[in-house]
Amino acid sequence: MAAYPYVDETDSPRITPAVQWLMAACVVVYFLHLTLPFRAAEVQGALGFQMRDLTRAPWKALTYMFAHGGFMHLAGNMLMLWFLGTRLEHAWRYEAKSPAAGSQSFTYFFLWCGLGGWLAHVLFVRSGLLIGASAAVYGVMYAYARRWPDTELLLFFAIPVKIKWLVAGYVAWDLLNGVFFAGDGVAHLAHVGGFAFAYLWFLPSREGLDRLRERMTPAADLPDETPRAIPPRTRGAPRERGSEIEEILARSKAVVAKRERREPARPPLALVTPGRKEALDLVLDKISEKGLDSLTSEERKLLEEMSRKLRSEQAT
Repeated sequence: MAAYPYVDETDSPRITPAVQWLMAACVVVYFLHLTLPFRAAEVQGALGFQMRDLTRAPWKALTYMFAHGGFMHLAGNMLMLWFLGTRLEHAWRYEAKSPAAGSQSFTYFFLWCGLGGWLAHVLFVRSGLLIGASAAVYGVMYAYARRWPDTELLLFFAIPVKIKWLVAGYVAWDLLNGVFFAGDGVAHLAHVGGFAFAYLWFLPSREGLDRLRERMTPAADLPDETPRAIPPRTRGAPRERGSEIEEILARSKAVVAKRERREPARPPLALVTPGRKEALDLVLDKISEKGLDSLTSEERKLLEEMSRKLRSEQAT
C-alpha cells in the first residue's frame, strides 16, 4: 500500500514527496532573491504579507511561507522540515488509504499551520512584513513530538534532549519573546500560532494520529475475538466497498452477535462441523493477513455457504 515499506521507527526514510516539493518551492523562491535583477526585498514584498494585503491580496496568507529573509532563515526551516517532516509524512503515507492521500494530508497540515501563523500575526502583531515557513515548521514539530515524544535529539550537537521538551522549550521561548520582547524582527507569535493550529488539527481526536488514519482510510482496526465471525483487519488492509464477500461477512457478524445475545452459552459457529470450522478459521486468518483478494474460489464458496447457513438460522 505504501510507496516503500514502513521501516523501523529508528530508521530514517528517504525524503518524501510533499516534503520534497515544499522544500523545492522555498529554495526556488530564495534562488530568485539572488538571481533576478531587482532587489530581494521586492520578491519578499511580492510574496510576504503585510496588513494592507488583508483585503487586496489575501492569497499572501499562503505565499508568505515560501519567502525567507536570508540563508540562515531558509536553512533552519528546511533542515527541520526535512529531518522531522520526512519521517512524519512517511508514517502518514503508510497509514493512509493510499500513499498520495498521506502526502496530501501532510501538505494540507503544513499549509494549515502556516495559516495559524498568519492569523496570529493579524490578531496580535499587525505590523511589519511576515515571511518564512517557521510557523508551518512549528506545526510539524508539534506533530512529530506528539507521535514520538521520547525521541532524543542532540542540542548543540552534544546534549541529548527528548523532543517533547525541546518543542515545549521553543514554544515557551517564542511566547515569552512575543509578549514581552517584541520588536526584534522575529515573528515569535506567528511561530506560536503555527503550533496552536497544529494542536487544533488533532483536537477532535482522542487517539491523535490514529484518528487521522481513521479519517483517511475506511479500514478499521478491530480487536481479536475468539471465536469470531469476522477477522480483525490489519492496519492498512485494503477494503472493497460493496463487494459480495464483504456483505457476507457483515451479515455473519450480525447473526453471530444476535445469537450471542439470545443464547449466551451457545458458542458461535455452532452450526458448522468441526472440520468445516477449522477450514473457515483458516480462511478468516488469510483474509486478516492478505485481504479478500487473496482468497481462492473454493475459499469464497466456503464463506458463501456459511453465510447461507447463518441467514437460514436468522430466518428461523
